[in-house]
Amino acid sequence: MLTGLATAAMAAVLLGCSSTDAADHGEGHVATVSGGGDAGPYAGREISDPKPRPEFTLTAQDGTSFDFAAQTAGRPTLLFFGYANCPDVCPTTMADVALALQSVPIEVAQRTQVVFVTTDPARDTAEFLGEYLARFDQGLPNRFIGLTGTQAEVENAQTVADVPLAEGDGTMHATSLYLYGADDLARVMFSAGDTQDEIAQDLETVAAA
Repeated sequence: MLTGLATAAMAAVLLGCSSTDAADHGEGHVATVSGGGDAGPYAGREISDPKPRPEFTLTAQDGTSFDFAAQTAGRPTLLFFGYANCPDVCPTTMADVALALQSVPIEVAQRTQVVFVTTDPARDTAEFLGEYLARFDQGLPNRFIGLTGTQAEVENAQTVADVPLAEGDGTMHATSLYLYGADDLARVMFSAGDTQDEIAQDLETVAAA
């Protein structure tokens, strides 16, 4: 199973990007504390005050309206805010998620929804998000959903999800990956330092709850 640098290499191969791109464009991320290591039932960082599944509506990669709370209700859901031209954290996080879904039992993978909300709606059109996420969704059709909208709609989604608003044209953003369960609460989150093994372990824990 791929971990650490191997995951980063996989993401770079898939997307053809490098950390040099970030330096050239002044892009970056809002630092978050890595999960894992905490006592409790989760490999990721347990959320002391569970977050309810947020209610927002954006445009999916197929051009249709996507009501996040309604269309993911009652199923394990991974929610991440990022942008398709991100050179590092976004592709490695999606690669980790893809590898985690390949390693869990098939019934868990089939139940899990992955939602990627752009923080750069000016560049990330619905079609572009679809092409971007398809690179990670190999063998898992329609498992990764990309969402975009107007700047105001995207900022509202971040606000109701209790995620810090992205800055710098969307290129400075939080790196938290939230996992919602069948009870529509997020009790665990992951950050850039977490691995696909930790994500897979918590997916199974949440799916079994």
